[in-house]
Amino acid sequence: MRKILCLAGIVPALLLGGYILVIAWQIHEQSTVDEAQPADVILILGAAEYRGKPSPVLKARLDHGLELYREKQAPRILTTGGAGGDPVFTEGEVARTYLVKKGVPSEAILVEAEGESTMHSTAAAAEIMRRVGLKSCIVVSDGYHIFRAKKMLEAQGMKVYGSPRPAAPRNDLKQWWLYFRQSVGYVLWSVGIRI
Repeated sequence: MRKILCLAGIVPALLLGGYILVIAWQIHEQSTVDEAQPADVILILGAAEYRGKPSPVLKARLDHGLELYREKQAPRILTTGGAGGDPVFTEGEVARTYLVKKGVPSEAILVEAEGESTMHSTAAAAEIMRRVGLKSCIVVSDGYHIFRAKKMLEAQGMKVYGSPRPAAPRNDLKQWWLYFRQSVGYVLWSVGIRI
């Protein structure tokens, strides 16, 4: 009886572990694919800002989104991200200010400034898109982040193309740890656990 109970616990754990590894591989595969093509809006996911200045990660995402905008892949940009502990600035507003300084007309930029997580930001961004009548987007973020963000936006009814910010290719343990974390986050989200 003990063996049966033990197997009853081990088999589901192995299946779940295998599923997480399959998702991690899909995240790895998606992380280097640039699907950018004409869309309604370029959606740039937030990252840290420091006292009103974009962090290097946010700046790299913004520069990539700006390049897509200048290539006329979309007529609008949507920036995301809440305060993240900053009492004055939000990631979305800092991103908007940066893009305006780079020559993007302010009326071409939409801002989601409440998001505290990828799930929150993508849901809020999809709501903004619906209100404005936008149905497709190019989502810009770090490569490891694209798969999960795409799935969340697609679940909101959006047509989504991923476009990771340029980064040096890596295939080390730290990168695979990021894929694994994203796969766990995706699996939890897909079964309704909001983190």
